[in-house]
Amino acid sequence: MEADDDYGPREEVVEREPHAWHFGADLGLLVLRVTVGVLFAGHGLQKVFGMMQGPGIGGFAQYLTSLGFQHATVLSWVTGLTELAAGVLLVLGLFTPAAAAGVLGVMANAIWTKINVHQFAGAVEVEALYSAAAFALLFAGAGKISLDRNTPWFRRAPAYGFVFLLLAAGASVVTLVVLR
Repeated sequence: MEADDDYGPREEVVEREPHAWHFGADLGLLVLRVTVGVLFAGHGLQKVFGMMQGPGIGGFAQYLTSLGFQHATVLSWVTGLTELAAGVLLVLGLFTPAAAAGVLGVMANAIWTKINVHQFAGAVEVEALYSAAAFALLFAGAGKISLDRNTPWFRRAPAYGFVFLLLAAGASVVTLVVLR
């Protein structure tokens, strides 16, 4: 407590150091990152290697062709590798803005091509959850329990989140406009 003034005793304001340990928030970000990362990497393994009853590149390319995409084989590789890399990077908490933007970009395209306005939540509940989780990680960052903890994008997560959001949006629009 400091000296009294006209309004009573003044309290000293103690400011927390930036990026101080916050067990609850950092643990929550770790769980979110690992869950989304493992699931998304699994989707990538299904597409790239055909693991876990996945379609493989050929099967996914056929699916993309049925949705009206051109250059489906190249797009299958890009999508599968993006899912695999983004998932692994999220688990590690490494290059989190890029990884979260990768998830968000893939999910934006999935939602756009799959949405059915006559069904509850457009029948894209899972895609919406992935997108919301990626958006949260994009702007909150990886948390202290990550390999990103000493990087500029960790210290300035919202700024880097915005930049990578623009990149994901641009890639999604190009994919939908040019390749479909």
